[in-house]
Amino acid sequence: MPVGIITGASRGLGRALAEALAGRGWDLVLDARDARVLARAARAVAGHGTRVEALPGDVVDAGHRAALVAAARGMGGADLVVHNASALGAEPLVRLAELPPAGLRRALEVNTVAALGLVQEALPALRASAAGTVITVSSDAAVEAYGTWGGYGASKAALDRLAAVLAVEEPWLRVWAVDPGDMATDLYAAAVPDDDAPRPAPATVVPAILRLLDERPASGRYGAASLLGAR
Repeated sequence: MPVGIITGASRGLGRALAEALAGRGWDLVLDARDARVLARAARAVAGHGTRVEALPGDVVDAGHRAALVAAARGMGGADLVVHNASALGAEPLVRLAELPPAGLRRALEVNTVAALGLVQEALPALRASAAGTVITVSSDAAVEAYGTWGGYGASKAALDRLAAVLAVEEPWLRVWAVDPGDMATDLYAAAVPDDDAPRPAPATVVPAILRLLDERPASGRYGAASLLGAR
């Protein structure tokens, strides 16, 4: 069975992707900070009959990242790393004039630095896999200038650049930065609590990621809407 590591897997896109991969026979290592919510998600994912190990913790902790990779190694290796965990930097979002430096540091640590650290930890296993793959969850805020989204967008833009360079340096891997577009998630609700406009469920984005895994196009940045619309 292929083995995947998914961060931020207790809710939203991370959980929806975990359930879809488990339904396809993947063994999974799941991460999130809230142990109770993660355990509930892991039970649902394990209901598909695959091996699931849930490790609560913070991805900025190098020891936790090492534990995630060790758990995957215990399942046979790591074929896929999905960095989905994200931090906003401020909740709700604020203009750059008001953004605390500590908030920006937190967004960069979770969204960018931890992503690189996890990939570095998993690289030996990914290189050994016949289909080693890294997926980083990006955002349109990485390429568009939206008011109040500056800190978060900067961290995601940096993540995009890391993914692009990783693809050059590790050409035998597939490295995809995926922009999921608007989704109804707890993260968005925390970012803009006054915005109650309807948004698609995270599960609607999952087929775009599955298409990447099925077709294995060149490394690069992909928008979920384009992947779904091109069918």
